[in-house]
Amino acid sequence: MYEHELSWAHGIADRAAEIGLGMFLGEGLEVRRKADLSLVTQADLEIERMVREKLAVAFPGDRILGEEEGGPLDPDGRVWVLDPIDATANFARGVPIWAVLLGLMVDGEVVVGVVDAPALGERYAAVRGAGATCNDRQIRVSDIETVADAQVLHAQLTELLRGPQREATLGLIDEAWRERGIGDFWAHLLVARGAAEVAFEPSLNLWDWAALKVIVEEAGGRMTTFEGDPVAHKSSVLTTNGVLHHELVRRLSG
Repeated sequence: MYEHELSWAHGIADRAAEIGLGMFLGEGLEVRRKADLSLVTQADLEIERMVREKLAVAFPGDRILGEEEGGPLDPDGRVWVLDPIDATANFARGVPIWAVLLGLMVDGEVVVGVVDAPALGERYAAVRGAGATCNDRQIRVSDIETVADAQVLHAQLTELLRGPQREATLGLIDEAWRERGIGDFWAHLLVARGAAEVAFEPSLNLWDWAALKVIVEEAGGRMTTFEGDPVAHKSSVLTTNGVLHHELVRRLSG
């Protein structure tokens, strides 16, 4: 089920990679700040425009929510959720950790996810009930059971340290076997492929996590808010290998 949608999403990722790589590290890249002070580039705009045009032909009855041009937050029916370039700041500064995120939600559940990071040479994909892959090879979360043995990834550290998670964050940083400030898509997918055990961020938009969620869960991990509730638009996001999830919810929600 959803094999056709997955195949189409892979084709879109191929085209998006061409657009993105064609502008990455190029001279004269136009970068501007949006009202929320986040960055947007020509590549973001061109990729989203391309996806919308292709979707209208391939699935004319489906809707789309994109970071740059908006769309429905209503979960009913089929909605494609697009982040044309996740980690735009990285893209703009020449850091190769950026990706195109495309997910299909059906009645509020993400059933297909494709994440392409062409500058890293990594493509992740999943269909609900069929497992998750990186470059067509099955991926699986780790089975590490303690924070002391875990690699813990965090983002938006200033916000974490200013908010109610300050003490929990400092405790995790102090106790973890290894901690790193890695955010955006890559942190959560490192958990999915077993290279880390925990990734947490205080606030993400729907397009930041939709494609990631099905990949993480099909790899055996979990993604919730800090309180253990279903993730939502602009909610906190906690991704773990599953084994550590209850412990992390206890700490971050306390």
